[in-house]
Amino acid sequence: MYNGKTIELPVLSGSCGPNVIDIRSLYNETGLFTYDPGFTATASCESKITFIDGDEGILLYGGYPIQDLAEKSDFMEVSYLLLYGDLPTPQQKKEFIKNITMHTMVHEQIPSFYRGFRRDAHPMAIMVGVVGALSAFYHDSLDIHDPRQREIAAYRLVAKVPTLAAMAYKYSIGQPFVYPRNDLDYASNFLHMMFSVPTEPYEVNPILSEAMDKILILHADHEQNASTSTVRLAGSSAANPFACMAAGIAALWGPAHGGANEAALAMLQEIGSPARIKEFVNRAKDKNDPFRLMGFGHRVYKNYDPRATVMRETCHQVLKELNIHDDPLLDIAMELEQIALSDPYFIEKKLYPNVDFYSGIIFKAMGIPTSMFTVIFALARTVGWVAQWKEMICDPLQKIGRPRQLYTGVAQRPFVDITERR
Repeated sequence: MYNGKTIELPVLSGSCGPNVIDIRSLYNETGLFTYDPGFTATASCESKITFIDGDEGILLYGGYPIQDLAEKSDFMEVSYLLLYGDLPTPQQKKEFIKNITMHTMVHEQIPSFYRGFRRDAHPMAIMVGVVGALSAFYHDSLDIHDPRQREIAAYRLVAKVPTLAAMAYKYSIGQPFVYPRNDLDYASNFLHMMFSVPTEPYEVNPILSEAMDKILILHADHEQNASTSTVRLAGSSAANPFACMAAGIAALWGPAHGGANEAALAMLQEIGSPARIKEFVNRAKDKNDPFRLMGFGHRVYKNYDPRATVMRETCHQVLKELNIHDDPLLDIAMELEQIALSDPYFIEKKLYPNVDFYSGIIFKAMGIPTSMFTVIFALARTVGWVAQWKEMICDPLQKIGRPRQLYTGVAQRPFVDITERR
C-alpha cells in the first residue's frame, strides 16, 4: 500500500531458486523506483543458462552439476551446452569442433595491432583492444538480427580468443606469434600457442592439457556476474558482439572480479615463507586487522565452492606431474590449504579454499605469469558471455538497459552569471 492505494505486484517463479517480485508496473502505479545498489537483490533478466545456489554450494550449467561436467565432459561439449542448451550428440560435437577449429586463425593484419602497444603493456589492456577490433575485420557477422550471423560471430569469438590471448603472452615476452594447429584439441592448442617456439618441437603434456580444459570448464559461466551483466547491458544497445565481449573483458579486468587468483598469488608472495604462515593466519583471525586471506571463501558460495572440489584434485595432479618440490610459494599454498581444511576457525566460518586459490597455484606451477591469469579467465568466460548475449538478443522482453537512480544532488536552481558569483 502506498498513499492509500493498494498495489498488486505479481510474483514469478523460476525452475530453481527464489521467486521474484515483478516490479515493472511499480513506477507507473506509484511513481516510485526501487533502490538496490549493485543490483544484488534484483533479477535483471530471465535466463536458462546457469544456476547458482550459494547456500548449498551448487552450480549448474543447463541443469548439469559442474562437478559432473568437469569430470566427465570436455570444454567443447560444455561450450555446446551453454550455446545450445543441451549436450551434443557425437555428430553434433564433431561438427561443432570442426566449426570452431576452422575459425582459430586471425586476420594477418591483426598482429600489427599488437605492435602498436608498449612492450610492457598489460595483456588485458591488449585483449580489450584487439577483441573489440575484430569488428573491423569480420563485417559479415555484425548483423545481430540475423541468426546465421550471430552463430558465425559465436564461432569466431570462441575460436579466436585463445589465439589472441596466446599472442598477448608472446608479445609480452618478445617471442614470435605461433599459429594454431587444427590437429590439437582446444586446451592443447592454447598451450601450444603459449609455449611452443619455431626452433624446436613442442609436445603438449596431456596432464597439463586436461588441467587447462577443466579450468576452462569451471570458469565458462557464472550466472549474472559483473562482466556478464556488462556484456548484456552493452548488447541491449544493439552493439555488435565483438564490442560486447570487449566490454565484458574490461569489466572482468577489475581486481574485485577477475583478479582473485592473481590476488591469491600476491598474498602468497606477501607471506613469503612457510615460517610466517602462522603469523598471517593469526592476522586473518583478528577482526581488527584488515588483512584477509585471498582465495578462501566466496562472496556467492556460503558453503564450499563446488568448482574447488574439482580444482583441488587437478591442482595436486599437476604438482605431482611437474615434480615441483622447491618452490616456496607452492609450499606456502599447500600448508595454507591444510590449515584451512582442518582449523576449526576456518571450518566454522566456511573459509574453504576456492577455485581461484587452486587455479592460481596451477598457473604458477605451469609457468604462466600472473599478468596472464585474468586473460585465461576471459578466454574461458567468452563462451558464457556469448551464450548470454545470444539469449538476450532472442528475448522478446529485452529492452535497452536503463538503471534508475536516487538523486541526492542540488535541486533546480537559477543560473548565476560569472560576474555575480562570489
